[in-house]
Parts: sequence; C-alpha cells; structure tokens
Amino acid sequence: MRAVHFGAGNIGRGFVGLLLHRAGYEVTFVDVNPELIGMLQTADVYQVREVGGDATVHTVSGFTGIDSKADPAAAAQAVADADVVTCAVGPTVLRFIAPVIREGLALRSGQPVVVMACENAIGATDTLRDLVLEGAPTLASKAVFANTAVDRIIPPQDPAGLDVVVEDFFEWSIDRTPFAGDEPVIPDAHFVDDLAPFIERKLFTVNTGHATTAYAGWNAGIETIAEALQEPEIRAAVEAALADTSRLLLAKFGFDADEHAAYVARAIERFENPALPDTCERIGRQPLRKLSAGERFVQPAVELVASGERADGLIAAYGSALRFDAEADEQAVELQRLLDELEPSAFVAQVSGVESGELHAQLVAQVEAATAER
Repeated sequence: MRAVHFGAGNIGRGFVGLLLHRAGYEVTFVDVNPELIGMLQTADVYQVREVGGDATVHTVSGFTGIDSKADPAAAAQAVADADVVTCAVGPTVLRFIAPVIREGLALRSGQPVVVMACENAIGATDTLRDLVLEGAPTLASKAVFANTAVDRIIPPQDPAGLDVVVEDFFEWSIDRTPFAGDEPVIPDAHFVDDLAPFIERKLFTVNTGHATTAYAGWNAGIETIAEALQEPEIRAAVEAALADTSRLLLAKFGFDADEHAAYVARAIERFENPALPDTCERIGRQPLRKLSAGERFVQPAVELVASGERADGLIAAYGSALRFDAEADEQAVELQRLLDELEPSAFVAQVSGVESGELHAQLVAQVEAATAER
C-alpha cells in the first residue's frame, strides 16, 4: 500500500506519517523544503520518541521524499499511484498543494484514492476538495474525500535531523460516511459516523485552551506554556474559556459531563507536560486566523450568545489575543496594523465576521480596550 503525505514537518513525520507507517503503508513525503526532502531521500529510518507516562520509541522506515517545487511532475505521479493522500500543511497552504493533487487525479486510473486533510480546522478536507476540483469537476470520481479531526502536541524540534519528539497522546478521527463501508486500513485511526462532535470537541478544547494560555502568557511576559499555567490568573482565564466551550459542547452533542470534564483536565495536563516545552510565541502565531469566524474563540462565542448564554471567558481570551504583537510573526504584525487603521466595529466585522448584535458589541469593547493601551 502506498501513501502520499504533503508536509514533511514534525506533524507529518511524528504523527500522520508514523500512523500510516504503522498501518503498513510506504509513505512518500511531499514538501518544498529541499534540505528536508534530501534527508528523507537518503535516510533509511527515523525515530519518533513519545514522552509522557506511556513513553516509547517508534522506528519509521520504508519512506521517501519528493520536492514538489523542484519536481511537480513526480509529486503528481505519486498521487496518481497512491492509495491514500494526506496533508498537514496548515489551512492557508491547502490552495498551494491542490494543483498537484489535481494533476495527480488527472493521471490516475483504477480505484479512487482516499484524500484526507489533517489540519486544525473544521471541514479542512471539504476545503481541499473544492480547491482540487476547481475547474475540473469530472475528477471527483477519482477520489474519496473524508474530513478528519487530529490531535497531538508536538513541540519545536532541532531542525538538524529527522527524529521527532511527541507527546504520548494522539487522536485521529475520520468520517467514515464517504467510504460506504470500504474504509482504508489505518488501525490507529478512529472511524466515526458523525465527525462534528470530535472535531469541535478538540478544536474548542485543545486549541481554544492552548491559544488562551499562549496569549495570556505572552501578555504577562512568560516564555513557555507550562510556565504560564503556573500563574493562577492565567489558569483561571483558561478554565473560564473552557467552561464556556464545555457548556456549548455538552448542550450541542450530549457528551457525558464527567467524561468531558476529564477530557478538559487531560488537555490542560498535556499543556503542562514538562517534557514538551513549547513557547507562548509559537502557539500564539497566526492570530488573525485564530480570531476569525469559525475558529476557536469566535465560533463557540457566536453559538453561545445566539442561544442566550454568556461567553465571558471566550470574549476575554479574544481580547488577550488582540495584544499579541510578536514581531517575527507576519499575522501579528498585520493584526497590530489593522488595530491602528480600522475602527473597532469595522475590525470586528472584517477580522471576526461578527457584524452586529450583542456579541459584536462585546468584541468591540475588547478592541477598544486593547487599542486604548497602545
């Protein structure tokens, strides 16, 4: 069995690539980093070291790499020959890999290939599908597109090699409905009839909590996520945001309250893992995406306020994110420019897609407070 994975970074090698290898696939990593691809082309193995209570070391073999910028034809042919195509490139990069997948589908014969985007975004595979089929709708029969929800914390790594350090927790949930009973063989994945509860639970717990910690820690001048959570005020802010999302998730999906509380507690424990040092700056990067509609702060707040609930913890976290001004992050620089140039009401409408109503007024107040400090 053959798999192609776009994005040969730490998530690609330490999560998706590892699970595909464990499922028996020969994995071809596709990336635009020539140094990384060169290492993958010459190495026989790399190791994934899990840290935590269930620590272990996995050895991955049977892989290769393709530089899709230098050799797009080879990348397209790999897609044409694959059984499974996955990606972990970031939602904003999907439009760049879509043409390669489109070309691969055009070359393809035989059974449809499985395509799954493994991104921190709701409906990422749907987004990728639309990009791939743009101008080529007849190619739809050559692929089965399935949404997924992925969860594994992987801290910054030494870029000198291929080995990866990861946490000992992971979850890969896949929507089984597009497969009509013929799911791909991936034993470590969890196929579900309804993906929405799993993807929203993860996004509105792990991602909301992680980002809330990062922005509060950044504003307090604290370097790491684990250190930030040692501060009572920051922990309280994280717990308040997750109390909001928990109310939404319990009401929306009927999760067992005790099991969900344990899931939330486990998420915070994962952030605190001393063997996985991560920085507030890294987790906080791309703030404009995280402040946008459908994302970890705004979407649950929209749904809570629409149902007559309060979302004070999420709104406070939104305000904290407005103050993220890391000079090395392009979106942080752009965020601060927009705060300077737009009126608060226009900022909320343009950046977060909330144009009126009670939540709009609450978010505007947060923008006004943030800009008053500048």
